[in-house]
Amino acid sequence: MPLHLHWFLPTAGDSHDVVGFGPATGDRPPTLEYLTEVAVNAERLGFDGVLTPVGSQCTDPWIATAALIGATRRLRFIVAVRTGSASPTLVAQQAAGFQQLSGGRVVLNVVTGGDPEEQRRYGDWLDHDARYARTDEFLTVIRGSWGAVPFDFDGDHVHVAGATAGLDAAPVPPIFFGGASPAALRVAARHADVHLSWGESADRLAPGLARMREVAAEHDRRLQFGVRLHVITRERARDAWAETDRLLDAMPPALIARAQREFAKSQSVAQQRMMALHNGRTDDLVVGPNLWAGFGLVRGGAGTALVGSHDEVAERLVEYHRAGFDHVILSGQPHVEEASWFGEGVMPLLAREGLLAGSAPEPALAGTR
Repeated sequence: MPLHLHWFLPTAGDSHDVVGFGPATGDRPPTLEYLTEVAVNAERLGFDGVLTPVGSQCTDPWIATAALIGATRRLRFIVAVRTGSASPTLVAQQAAGFQQLSGGRVVLNVVTGGDPEEQRRYGDWLDHDARYARTDEFLTVIRGSWGAVPFDFDGDHVHVAGATAGLDAAPVPPIFFGGASPAALRVAARHADVHLSWGESADRLAPGLARMREVAAEHDRRLQFGVRLHVITRERARDAWAETDRLLDAMPPALIARAQREFAKSQSVAQQRMMALHNGRTDDLVVGPNLWAGFGLVRGGAGTALVGSHDEVAERLVEYHRAGFDHVILSGQPHVEEASWFGEGVMPLLAREGLLAGSAPEPALAGTR
């Protein structure tokens, strides 16, 4: 299967530094003009889609991505959906409408949530395993209510009667789903099309893929797999690593300490794995071949970056693909410039090997670096 490359839509703001913990949006607020620039550039370079986050610091993902339909032609929008803050019938209707208006370009990135404080902002007071049990029921209703045939469901957390998305002709969107706990793996096995992991080395992630395949097989299903990483790539490796030094210098120790205290409250197993890569220390952040854990010092969620020359980054992506990953979701600060470095430097190398799905990059635009 070819490798699908996706980029990121920075709806919490963008910067030359890491935008992470705290309310700051950097020096590039998430205006419609700027988000359009990111999306159009990602499409020009040949990325398959853009991941859009969800949270109290982000522009609503449905609103942000719907506003970009007309500015793009083929780019898919991987829209994050919280299962504890919306009716599954409503989400099915939103997705069906998006499919109709965009020509079938929406993907659902289903988020169960791991930060108790964040969950409570949205009125969600369930514990970890109960949230995943609700996600299981939520996705059952999403699938069951698609189309015009009324669907009934009476679960422990979700109760609907006559639910329908109302559009028979709209294709069912693929489901991207992440999570590393046993409860998360059970939901992924039953419902996900693509199971996502945050970036560790391919060797460290491979056993988890094998286990996920076993659990999915128990439900007579086969999954695809994706990995979420940041990226810093340059023509010379030393220039890429110099960028990590610059990013680290811009992280005040007090901010790192405060962010790590907040991340430690998370109930997410995947978040704890990200923190264990560095334990809040700044003196040993290279955690695998061309893998730097500095983003995770101040940014929750995916906290590692592929760093190196274009050739080195391409080699690492080939390793992920050989390990079983069909999708790679990347980001970089700032998102216009870093996408251009990657799209113009790394993607041609992967295309030369016949690995890429999607189109080749068009000629460079002036000023994108």
